[in-house]
This record gives sequence, structure tokens and C-alpha cells, in this order.
Amino acid sequence: MPLSIGDQAPALSLPDTDGAEHALADGQPTAVIFTCNHCPYALAWHDRLMDAGREYSDRVRFLAVNPNDADRYPGDSLEKMRERVAAEDWSMPYLRDETQEAAHAFGARTTPDVFVLDASGRLRYRGAPDADHSDPSLAAAWLREALDAVLADRDPDPAETRPVGCSVKWKQ
Repeated sequence: MPLSIGDQAPALSLPDTDGAEHALADGQPTAVIFTCNHCPYALAWHDRLMDAGREYSDRVRFLAVNPNDADRYPGDSLEKMRERVAAEDWSMPYLRDETQEAAHAFGARTTPDVFVLDASGRLRYRGAPDADHSDPSLAAAWLREALDAVLADRDPDPAETRPVGCSVKWKQ
């Protein structure tokens, strides 16, 4: 069952492209972004998400998570993730959800699918980064509003939007 606004986030501990484990940190707001290497929506929003990661890095933890089945989608393998991180300027760790347990626990549906947690680990925003993947001028406005709201201890508006992107590629 997917998380609802106000729910406590599930535990998360996943390795990044260098093998270091990352978990949700108590006392720190966190943006968990399910994404991948090949989805045109995820790629269109990538720079906006990385910019938000840089802008908020001193106040919010960002975790990008790739849950896709790499057997059916080899472009989403750990090796391809490593190549991408080495070639691009990433502002956040890129984690591999090999078992897809994190994606299932969060209820991730698309790449991207954004989850903003407050300092106590409660879900405060879920959905798309902004209203249109094809308009870079929107600058991940919904994500930024959610982060600003969490940092100011107020409710985001909107608190939930429909995630837009390619479906998570579940193992069969």
C-alpha cells in the first residue's frame, strides 16, 4: 500500500554507486526521488532535480533511487548507474534498489516519483517535481514548495500531485 501524506516513511538502507550505504536520517528533512537512467521523463527533470539538490544541500538530504529491473532494462544496471554518475554532475547519491523493496514500501509508481519527508520522517509531499517535464523554467517548483514548507514547518501546497513518468520496471 503506497504511503499517504502524514504517514511515517519506511526504513530505507540502500547502496550508492560506490557501495556506500545510505539510510534515512533522523532529524533531517529528506527528498527521496525514484528515478532511472532511461526514462525520458526522468531525464527531462534530471537537471532541475540536481539543481534543487545543490540549492538545498545544507538543509535537506536528497537520495536518488533506481528501482528498475536491470535484467529486463540493462541501461538501469548498477554499472550503467556508475557510468552515468562518473560522467555527470550529481548533487546527490544515486542508490540501487536491487530488490525493489524500497520502491514497494514507498509505493513508487513512476520515474521520477518524488517523496518529501519532514525531519521526523513523515511524508509531506508526493508526486511530480513540477507541472511539466518539458518546461525547464518551472525549476521543480512543486518539489521546491514542498521543501520550503517542510523547512518552515507548514503544509506544502500542493501536498500531493500525480507522479508523471515511465512506470517503475518491476521484476517479473
